[in-house]
Amino acid sequence: MKIKRVGAVIAVAGVAVAVAGCSNGPAAGGSGDGDTIVVDMWAGSEDDTAALKAQIDVVKKQNPDLKVELRTAPWGDFFTKLTTNMASGNMACVTGMNSGMLASYTDGFVKLTDADLKAAGLAEGDFAPGATDILKNKGDLYGLPFDVSTMVTYYNEDQLTAAGAELPKIGWTFDDFETTAKKATTDGKYGFGIGMGDFQWQALPIAKSGTQPVSVDGDLQLTDPGFTAAAEWYAGLVTDEKVAAPVASASDGGWGENQYTSENAAMAVDGTWNAVGYLNNDAGFKAGLAPLPSGDNGSLSLVLGSGFGIAKTCENKEAALKVLGSLLSKDSQDYIASSGRSYPARAESQPLYFESIDPEYRDQVQAVFEEAFAQVEGQNVSDNWAKVGTFVQPELVSVYNGQESMTSVLETAQQQFGN
Repeated sequence: MKIKRVGAVIAVAGVAVAVAGCSNGPAAGGSGDGDTIVVDMWAGSEDDTAALKAQIDVVKKQNPDLKVELRTAPWGDFFTKLTTNMASGNMACVTGMNSGMLASYTDGFVKLTDADLKAAGLAEGDFAPGATDILKNKGDLYGLPFDVSTMVTYYNEDQLTAAGAELPKIGWTFDDFETTAKKATTDGKYGFGIGMGDFQWQALPIAKSGTQPVSVDGDLQLTDPGFTAAAEWYAGLVTDEKVAAPVASASDGGWGENQYTSENAAMAVDGTWNAVGYLNNDAGFKAGLAPLPSGDNGSLSLVLGSGFGIAKTCENKEAALKVLGSLLSKDSQDYIASSGRSYPARAESQPLYFESIDPEYRDQVQAVFEEAFAQVEGQNVSDNWAKVGTFVQPELVSVYNGQESMTSVLETAQQQFGN
């Protein structure tokens, strides 16, 4: 796996592990009374909460002397409450953190040392190459990951075959991508679902240019010529090539993905975290996946994910480290791998994920994952990266409708949020 040193960590579009939706129990926050270790994480459904409880059961089994309490909240609410709890010194001892959100919350977490990892019964070598970069910021380790993900291309095999288009495959190029998208744009359908989420729209420009919109030192570089040109090309898939439908409104945050699942678009870019859902889609079409296409600059992709850190205000750090160690132990990681819920960060558990995949897709998924993760590097973000995304996302509607240029949007964001 090709990993570059991260300047700061990523801004994943609210999606690491398949959890982001409804709350369970008390509001997020509260580090516990010293005897009880609170674990705080987002959850998106009863199934997601049940999966977290199963991991907490592992913690309790491995640490029968500890009292452990799980608290969950929806994705958006989780971070709103976390902001309040961090300001009031009321963070949970073990708090979930997404790679892209870390830069805004480093003040609330302890920097984990080798001694801390040893106390947790863990080592960086337990994890897949580059995985621990997910919760590092400017060289410091603020947490450890429970899953890893990256962006790939999903496609509707039935739709592409009917249109006489070539199927995406390992080693395909941007020229291949354009040819397939054009061929599949027929009979009122589109070849591609244009992205609105941070990673959904950035993935192909980053892959095509081989450049991230932030430097390794954390400096915003949205106006880097290579990245800007690739971003303009991406917008042109709607405005010039007409192979993707313009977005109806800024509230359609999952536009491209929804176009794909509703069979209005033959391809879409999304994270590996959605592989199982797309392959076993409700619409019943035969789906497939491939790495991002490659161009003159290769096919750069980013390693994403989520994990847990220890709050600075935790009254019992030693106990919290034990809980962290159990949450990321082989037993816990084997559980999430075997369930197919997400691709575990722990290297020895990863093969179990592929065993959970439907035999019809298993070989394809494993081959694509191995290729896609071989091309990743940790994402660089600026300290105010979240603000960049908040600004750019609604502007994309005007870009895709031809009312504003991508270059203009990026230039404005650079002026407002550049260091």
